[in-house]
Amino acid sequence: MTRALKPATARRSQNSAAPDSGALGNTAPGGGVPGRWVLRHRWFLAVLALGAVLRALAMLGYRPALWFPDSYTYIVTVFKPRPDLVRPAGYSMFLKLLEPLHAFGAVTAVQHLLGLATGILIYRAARRAPRWAATLATVPVLLDAYQIELEHLLVSDTLFMFLVVAAVALCATRRTATIAAIGLLLAAATLTRTVGQPLIVVLAAWFALRHLLSPPDGPLGMADGPIGPATRSKPATRIRQAAQTATGIRQAVRFRPAAVLLAAALVPIVAYGAWFYVTYQRVGLVGANGVFLYARTMSFADCARMDPPPDLKVLCDPRPPERRPPSQEYIWAKDAPLVLRPGITFSKENDDLAARFAMLAITTQPLDYAASVLEELARSFTWDRPIYPDAEIYGYYQFPATAPGPPGRYPAQVGAEYAKLYEQGAIGTEIVEPFAGWLRAYQSMVRLPGPVLLGILLVPPVAAIARRRQGRRLVAGPAWLVPWSVAVVLLITPAAAAEFDYRYVLPAVPLACLAAAQSLGRGLPRQSGGNSRAKEFGDDIPPNVQL
Repeated sequence: MTRALKPATARRSQNSAAPDSGALGNTAPGGGVPGRWVLRHRWFLAVLALGAVLRALAMLGYRPALWFPDSYTYIVTVFKPRPDLVRPAGYSMFLKLLEPLHAFGAVTAVQHLLGLATGILIYRAARRAPRWAATLATVPVLLDAYQIELEHLLVSDTLFMFLVVAAVALCATRRTATIAAIGLLLAAATLTRTVGQPLIVVLAAWFALRHLLSPPDGPLGMADGPIGPATRSKPATRIRQAAQTATGIRQAVRFRPAAVLLAAALVPIVAYGAWFYVTYQRVGLVGANGVFLYARTMSFADCARMDPPPDLKVLCDPRPPERRPPSQEYIWAKDAPLVLRPGITFSKENDDLAARFAMLAITTQPLDYAASVLEELARSFTWDRPIYPDAEIYGYYQFPATAPGPPGRYPAQVGAEYAKLYEQGAIGTEIVEPFAGWLRAYQSMVRLPGPVLLGILLVPPVAAIARRRQGRRLVAGPAWLVPWSVAVVLLITPAAAAEFDYRYVLPAVPLACLAAAQSLGRGLPRQSGGNSRAKEFGDDIPPNVQL
């Protein structure tokens, strides 16, 4: 058997030594010549270098960081370690790890490095795509001005994006330890932003689907069905029963990766949920899901049609939907019905009341809710960037020309005092010219328009249809299905549960680009019959040789 496998094995070794079309790590230069490796990946390295220069300009032009209203809440949790009612504590723990440096400049530097690392992961994961496609897939995350600005903000989105992309990039594995690492990455992403929760289901479903689509390796090369007329004899019946037992064991093994991923993801999440319960005597990871969903439904909720009970009527807004403010105002505005209620906005009583109102609105007006979700989702695909939800929030996503003022709201003022402890000095943003001006000019010209993002999302299904028409099928589920599904979930979930925000779109962009690149790559065609392990070695194995 060894002699029969030598020619195919040798040919496989030669093929594996050939340059891969897009792999950054699998193309070590032959003969120890580094110039050949650089030449092979020169376009990606040029994009990566330009991305590093742009991030260096951000560090020089806006020192040490840019601030967002959420930034102060995260910093409070650094010094008062307890679950927050609105945001999970993952990003605060990230800040805690960097606290010994006492420099917000170090935080933004690490976030910029995470942005560069995300580009490298995208290029590496697209190794089966043409190099030009793999390089283009990295351009939005490495060169988009709004992505660079987001990395310079003290918010959780860059960390969340890196964790999710890292988990998706590892999904080609079949190793149990790596699958467990994927679960841990998804748990960390979920504890950074709760929108990571559905991603655990998506990736677990992928591992189950991939193994279901894999061609069966029947024992002794037999199918799982009847084995012929001899099945009436006792020996044949025993063989058939053994084959069926082996099939059941094989199916259980195929679901094991999904189970491993779920277990690895759920352990940290359940532990955090226990901490949250001990702190607030409430089940969950945050205590604001009902409030945010209530605010979301206020874009269409009509109490005249809903006919709510008396305790819910206090949350109604008599104004017609077209005259109402953006959804977030129903959470933070001082005159919002929920804010006017006794106790804090995110108390269990208020959150439960808001959740009941939201569910009544959705079940009474399902078509209005669906239309509202589609309207919010459509904002991701507009050509320009209209001011939304208001000028204040919109302004945080622009490189400013003047230094932002001190925080106005009391909770943010408390957070600012803790920020001074973190920095061990004064906080703020120093704008240094001409670097800041260069970035502002760059941001006015370089960004990913919404219709281009929509086109990128359409590339994988269109390519799959074209491949299907050509009669080409894959051994298992297409690789692009994972990043594409995750990107779609990341775009839809905020539109369905909260509200559109420009910073919610950016983490989905690199995954959409990765999916497009992978859909253009070479696949492994399905072959009918035979042992799937044998196909790895070639088609010229003698028929009398069994693996």
